[in-house]
Amino acid sequence: MEFDPNCMAIAIGSLPHEDVGYAIELIRRYLPEAPIWPQLPKLGLNESMMIQYTQGMPCVKIDRERCKAYFDTSSDGYLDEVSARLGMALDGNYGEFGITKDYARGFYAFKDSYTADFPEGVKLLKGHVTGPISLGLSLHDENGRSILYNEEFKDVVIRSLAMKAKWQVSELSKIGNNAPVMIFFDEPYLTQIGTPFISIQRDEAIEMLDTCLDEVDGVKGIHVCGNTDWSLVTSTHTDIINFDAYAFPQSLSLYPDDIKAFFDRGGMIAWGITPSSVEIAHEDAKSILGKLENAVDLLCDTGFDKKRVLSRSFISPSCGTGSLSIEHAQRVFKINYEVSCAIKKKYF
Repeated sequence: MEFDPNCMAIAIGSLPHEDVGYAIELIRRYLPEAPIWPQLPKLGLNESMMIQYTQGMPCVKIDRERCKAYFDTSSDGYLDEVSARLGMALDGNYGEFGITKDYARGFYAFKDSYTADFPEGVKLLKGHVTGPISLGLSLHDENGRSILYNEEFKDVVIRSLAMKAKWQVSELSKIGNNAPVMIFFDEPYLTQIGTPFISIQRDEAIEMLDTCLDEVDGVKGIHVCGNTDWSLVTSTHTDIINFDAYAFPQSLSLYPDDIKAFFDRGGMIAWGITPSSVEIAHEDAKSILGKLENAVDLLCDTGFDKKRVLSRSFISPSCGTGSLSIEHAQRVFKINYEVSCAIKKKYF
């Protein structure tokens, strides 16, 4: 699916709310074109970023006293469980990898709200999954080793996440007369690829990401809330790059050839220009708009047409708002929407 987003406002998944209805109201107000279903980590451990998507994975254990999940590979029959789940994933049986309401209350509240009252201006529905590299490095086996380094287990984790993305597309596409769906894979650990801290090769990282991206029958994106090797990200099958343009405005301008090739194949950029931090208290729409124009100009100075770049752009917060106060989260969403409206008015 190729289209021009023309700087529409989007957001990353997490919000700090415990009142699900209030979270949905915020999304309706400030994401009129591309609403998201809200991840609500303050509702409990099940909805935390690294646990929410483990449901249905083989051998997963949740230690609620220590607030963490891990994979127990110590039992004699664990390989049988791994093989069975991998077979389901390879067969494309995504229904077996769905997320139930006790792991994603925001998802079901979003579906109910938008099924009952679907706004005319909606152009996309956005879902999200923790990416395979970040989840696979964050979660460990019973011995404290990252599960991504377990060759017997790695593939089932990656393909389970791919099926969860596929399941979301199926569920969300039922809303609003088959509205197009956009899925982001959230990959904070991509900032560590190429460092001594992670022994994952570039080609291996691309293969893991593409395994997930290729299961998305819709628009697909990769969100990285930091700096990384953007030539790696543009080498994947992603449609959208979402980066922290507030803290790293020059990031993409360091990769002009890669970004040109990315644009030429229909790629889009989500400028994470609205800070998802307490810095939002010191910003307003005017100041963020100036920072956005500066970041875009840095890229355009390497040989890009500004109007074309903006036509292929979304406006987003730099990351999720789940760790902020409700007041600050609301300010992030409000300013992000106002910046989107202002840049549209100026250029479109």
